[in-house]
Amino acid sequence: MDYVSALVPPVVMAVFFIGVVRVIVKTQGGAAKAKEDAAVDAALARAEGARQVSAGGDA
Repeated sequence: MDYVSALVPPVVMAVFFIGVVRVIVKTQGGAAKAKEDAAVDAALARAEGARQVSAGGDA
C-alpha cells in the first residue's frame, strides 16, 4: 500500500493542473475580449509612439 500513498500526491496535482488549464482556456474570449484587445492595442501604440519619438530625437 506504500505505492498508493506515493502516487496520490502527483495524481492530485495533475488533476488540479488540468482543472486550472481548462478554466484558463474557457475564460479566453467572451464579451470582454474586444475590450482587452483594444487595451493591448492602445498600449502597443503608445509604446511604438514613444520609441519613434526617442529615435527621432536622437537622429
